[in-house]
Amino acid sequence: MRVDLFDFDLPEERIALRPALPRESARLLHVPPEGALEDRHVGDLPSILRAGDVLVFNDTKVIPARLNGERRREGLPEGQGVAQIEATLHMRLDAGRWKAFLRPAKRVSEGDRIIFHGENGSTLAANVEERGEGGETTLRFECSGPDLDAAIALVGHLPLPPYIASKRPEDEQDRADYQTIYARHEGAVAAPTAGLHFTPALFEAIRATGVTFEYVTLHVGAGTFLPVKADDTSAHKMHQEFGTIDPETAARLAAARDEGRRIVAVGTTSLRVLESAAASGRIEPFHAATDIFITPGYRFRAVDALLTNFHLPRSTLFMLVSAFSGLQRMQDAYAHAIETGYRFYSYGDACLLERPKAET
Repeated sequence: MRVDLFDFDLPEERIALRPALPRESARLLHVPPEGALEDRHVGDLPSILRAGDVLVFNDTKVIPARLNGERRREGLPEGQGVAQIEATLHMRLDAGRWKAFLRPAKRVSEGDRIIFHGENGSTLAANVEERGEGGETTLRFECSGPDLDAAIALVGHLPLPPYIASKRPEDEQDRADYQTIYARHEGAVAAPTAGLHFTPALFEAIRATGVTFEYVTLHVGAGTFLPVKADDTSAHKMHQEFGTIDPETAARLAAARDEGRRIVAVGTTSLRVLESAAASGRIEPFHAATDIFITPGYRFRAVDALLTNFHLPRSTLFMLVSAFSGLQRMQDAYAHAIETGYRFYSYGDACLLERPKAET
């Protein structure tokens, strides 16, 4: 499909730079399969969800994955062979290696050594093992395992999305705001932002209605922020992200679908790992990397409803929601959201999309 079909005009003032407080006070656009759109709030979810629904959350935890440092080349005169480098880690390969996006990538070659610096005087060294396309690089760090995790925590910065980071610096408030209350498995470069709206009080209110909760993991990569540069969706390459659904969770989710209960994905990240695990038509245990790319025409196998924030024009995530609810339906929903003052992106408002039962 042509990528320009997923374009729309978004006024800059619609981009949220801070979340709503309290979190559940964010606005919620309810998009049923047909009929009128409904303007609600996230705190209304207990009255919108149905008894028996299964909410599926992504319990990944954001790490301080943005590193600033210097590329150093040995054997050159003092002051030469040094270049300032920014790295954004996006997928762990093993105990000591990460895939990362480097800027400016043209200043880095295989075999180069990079020293990353923290504000507290700490350092972390890595060697460039392999260069890929679009600035993607494999870094081999000089420590590994828990030692590497601790070093990244000291040296790294919170990787706020570019559309926020370009307007203001990261601060201490972001360390709480840009993390879900149920985050537990470290490895994400970006927050599963639909989950940022939930509070303990909202959890309790939803559970009281007969809705159950399940947790899956997808370590969100920096590729989620990359623009689609191709003219056609068939030419766009998705970057891999690592996901996990344990056997017990997969069995409960499969049983819920057999019983006719709705699977409600909290965020596109939850949806992507669920759909990756349901390639056979049934949700199965999953522990692998996925580069699933969902565009209109995709047949959903696992998810009946989706809670998600509002996404970038021409993004893979707007393509995903257009596949879920229909391109025209989402164009109309986004036009309504822009006209009525909804806030967009990671710290913005949310929408609840429901698919017709006949299509599940």
